[in-house]
Amino acid sequence: MNSQKRLFLRGTAAAALALNAGLQSGLASAQAAPFKVGLLLPMTGPFASTGRQIDNGVRLYMAQFGDKVAGRPVQIILKDDTGLPDITKRLAQELVVNDKVDVLAGFGLTPLALSTAPIATQSKTPMVVMAAATSIITQASPFIVRTSMTLPQVTLGVAEWAPKNGIKKVVSLVTDYGPGIDAEKTFRERFLLNGGQVLAELRVPLRNPDYAPFLQKVRDLKPDALFVFVPAGAGTALLKQFAERGLDKAGIKLIGEGSVADDEFLNDIGDVALGLVTSHPYSASHNSPANKKFVEAFMKQSNGIRPNFFGVAAYDGMRVIYEAIKATKGKGDGQALVDAMKGQIFESPRGPIYIDGQTRDIVQNVYIRRVERVNGQLYNMEFDVLKDVKDPGK
Repeated sequence: MNSQKRLFLRGTAAAALALNAGLQSGLASAQAAPFKVGLLLPMTGPFASTGRQIDNGVRLYMAQFGDKVAGRPVQIILKDDTGLPDITKRLAQELVVNDKVDVLAGFGLTPLALSTAPIATQSKTPMVVMAAATSIITQASPFIVRTSMTLPQVTLGVAEWAPKNGIKKVVSLVTDYGPGIDAEKTFRERFLLNGGQVLAELRVPLRNPDYAPFLQKVRDLKPDALFVFVPAGAGTALLKQFAERGLDKAGIKLIGEGSVADDEFLNDIGDVALGLVTSHPYSASHNSPANKKFVEAFMKQSNGIRPNFFGVAAYDGMRVIYEAIKATKGKGDGQALVDAMKGQIFESPRGPIYIDGQTRDIVQNVYIRRVERVNGQLYNMEFDVLKDVKDPGK
């Protein structure tokens, strides 16, 4: 073989090796492309505590289980929507179009989730709702999966408990938006069914509420109890005004859906919260090994902030996302990811939960709790449970 031919063959082989190496490198690079989660949260404004809880829950899960799944690094792109739907919608559009996120997540309030639903549908991007709790949310897009709760689901507990425990006449007071209206309707229907009487139904504005005139009306009506729903964080002002107006001294009991007794703020509310009975899917005091580990780790992660329901819903939401990535071997498109989220069953710090395969909504235990002082601190102490509760409207 002449020297020119040998040189040609060597060059061809070298080129083939280089091409193959390039292909392998490109394949490896494609496989290692980050799995992007666009996290839309109210990090500033009146609902910033919800955003902070969700952010900590997401980051705790990643700290415990790693930031790489099925060969792909997981990247969180956090955007502050300030709690305004128009901003949420714009940021979601940017995350899908510009950042090409694989999943949208977060959604601290119902209007924020509903504003984003059409974008999820159009782009076929899974949307994991970690807070917003109006019943209809999962019906707004086939790409929505919820790991938080619905208000009808969790209001059932206290509506069942109250008439069995001497409460016959009630006034309800709720925040005037989707979850509040859901809570009002569910409480009324179940309470009346059990022989109770609703003397009045009061609704207060979502932003900058003044509870004083409503509480005065409650005092004038003299019910056995006041049933309340307010967003997490708003309970402090409501309970303090309840005491200032003397409703507790007038013998009016306070009952509610659990957001009024938010675990993060319970110690700030003070003694007026003692004896408050609520129903909810999670308490920081939930007595299980999984929860004790979760609370300890969360408080280290958050510099001493006690986890509330949103912290655990976000932690579980990341678990649902991670397991979907694994099930699709890191290659799943939007529909494949949603399909892999459906039907997941696991033990959460709140207890056993699963994602209903038909509704894409969460099924979970709902606990009846009473605020008590334990070792000098206020906690929601669970004393009864409704197991495997679905949203009653689905």
